[in-house]
Amino acid sequence: MLRQRASTLLRPVPRHRPVAPHLRPSAAVPTPFIRNAQTLSTNLRPRLKLPVKQGASSRIFTTTAAAAAAAAPKPVKQRGRIARGLIRTFAFCGFTVITAGTLVIAFFLYDASTYKDEVEAQDIPIPAIALNPRRGGPKNLPIAEYLVDDGDSEEMLQQKGKPRLVVLGCGWGSVALLKNINPEHYHITVISANNYFLYTPLLPCATVGTLELRSLIEPIRRIVGRVKGHFLQARAESVDFSEKLVEVSQALPNGEVRSFYLPYDKLVIGVGSQTNTHGVEGLEHCHFLKSVGDARTIRKKVIDNFERACLPSTTDEERRKLLSFVVCGGGPTGVEFAAELFDMLNEDLVQMYPKILRNEVSVHLIQSREHILNTYDETLSKYAEDRFARDQIDVLTSSRVVKVESDRILFSQKDKDSGKIITKELPFGFCLWSTGVAQTDFAQNVAKQLEVQKNRHALETDSHLRLLGTPLGDVYCIGDCSTVQNNVAANIYTFLKQVAWETGQDPETMQLDFNMWRAVAGRIRQRFPQAMDHLKRLDKLFEQHDADKSGTLDFQELKCLLEQIDQKLTSLPATAQRAHQQGQYLARKFNKLAQAGPGMLANRMVDGDLDDAIYKAFAYKHLGSLAYVGNAAVFDYNGSVYFAQSVSARTRVLMAMDWSKRALFGRDLISF
Repeated sequence: MLRQRASTLLRPVPRHRPVAPHLRPSAAVPTPFIRNAQTLSTNLRPRLKLPVKQGASSRIFTTTAAAAAAAAPKPVKQRGRIARGLIRTFAFCGFTVITAGTLVIAFFLYDASTYKDEVEAQDIPIPAIALNPRRGGPKNLPIAEYLVDDGDSEEMLQQKGKPRLVVLGCGWGSVALLKNINPEHYHITVISANNYFLYTPLLPCATVGTLELRSLIEPIRRIVGRVKGHFLQARAESVDFSEKLVEVSQALPNGEVRSFYLPYDKLVIGVGSQTNTHGVEGLEHCHFLKSVGDARTIRKKVIDNFERACLPSTTDEERRKLLSFVVCGGGPTGVEFAAELFDMLNEDLVQMYPKILRNEVSVHLIQSREHILNTYDETLSKYAEDRFARDQIDVLTSSRVVKVESDRILFSQKDKDSGKIITKELPFGFCLWSTGVAQTDFAQNVAKQLEVQKNRHALETDSHLRLLGTPLGDVYCIGDCSTVQNNVAANIYTFLKQVAWETGQDPETMQLDFNMWRAVAGRIRQRFPQAMDHLKRLDKLFEQHDADKSGTLDFQELKCLLEQIDQKLTSLPATAQRAHQQGQYLARKFNKLAQAGPGMLANRMVDGDLDDAIYKAFAYKHLGSLAYVGNAAVFDYNGSVYFAQSVSARTRVLMAMDWSKRALFGRDLISF
């Protein structure tokens, strides 16, 4: 048996017999199986007295190695780089096509699911008082205490018993308020003559077709619906502050005007502003740029002028007049319109109209100050002027419009050499008036009702954005229609009262040492956050106004110091950025007041300055300014882009599509 086992182990492996992969030997090194066979054959031969044949083990190894080499697979030929790149490209393209096709099919399936074949009808209980409201108020008008959509759902019914928050206007401040308010605390109603929010910073782009008007607006009902609120497309006329009623009117198609009252617990005025005329005669011949209708009218007028200039019956003088574009006002709106107009002339006009039109087109910008964009940094203003000079846009600084006629504009300009005032005239085929802002009719009516409102340009508020002259905590004002009052010196008694009470002195006769002055400065920062930049070096201010070098400040010295701070404070800019921040501030404050309401009622805190006790004063933070100057932009950047927080995903997508369409196909130079 042992001899049979040894002979089996020593038997050569036939060539035709396949060897298992795990037993195949390497060409250079024998496998463990062969080594064991060699050892076993060597050990068994003496015991079995078998003749040892020379070369037996080598014959086994040679035979096995040859069989393994014959059975080994042939090496695969590697593809070249170009072939591998083409294969990967085709694979990626195929994956992209499949993915895009899947998305398109999914979109159409979703679109098909949005259609409804059956009409959903249900009975909604509406109380009689909603359809026939009771009358009252100073003018005995209907009082809308219950709105027709208050019972549309259970969520709307739950809002009915909450404090009424009425918002006038749907601009930047109002939309920021609606986006940040907690709808669980208030019954919200928005009143505006327009049922959309307009993205005003890019309105000049819509006048020449760079962007479509629909890309700049967001339905206000969509925003109001998210806070379970109500929207009334009407116009606010006046406010009865004693009875907390807002008079609202609506003009019917036949010219009839119907009015009613809307009650409120908290009122937010954000009606915006209108263009400042500065008392110039003949502005009926000019165009304004404040609304969607203005942009549509300007676009039609510009294209019509081009078409008339192409007619063979148009004389050279008439053509030059038609192609003369005048912009009155060197602020952001006027500068951006002039830049957009130049881009259209340089990029699209030469492609679609006779080339003679481009040679005879002229753009003029009239500015009353020494520089355009005077609210920006001086370097940015200089860059914009140099850019316009390179683009052959005529910038007329230190010029004031005297009168506007149907086909020409008269303006006065100071001669740089002689210093004399010279009156000039400039013919035009189109004139844009953009020279600042003024109060709306509603804001003027409100100012007439309140004796403390002395500002002719805007409604004055305190640092908590409460309208001066109204009961504390009832009426707030934000946006272009408002301005925060900076009267630090007028509140000197308020700042000294606490210090005088602690020391037992008379505020008018007490002497403030440096520690007392530091305490007063802290109260000033809390009451007027905008004065914080002017109260950084308290030691220098103390030393500078200590006239008698006594080491203390008396009443007159402190009053002089505060008056100097008043002179340095400036009004907040009438920009979308400021209105947006004010809307966010009010929303956070209202949320805090609603949360603290039960506790205040439990402690019988119903009077006094609740705003100051619950929340801090408004502090404006400048995030930067931006102005388009023709395929470029000048900006004073100091933070995040503020308007990205107010534009919806819908408007972002539409704007991106419009810019892509302009880059691929140019602007649509059509009038309709």
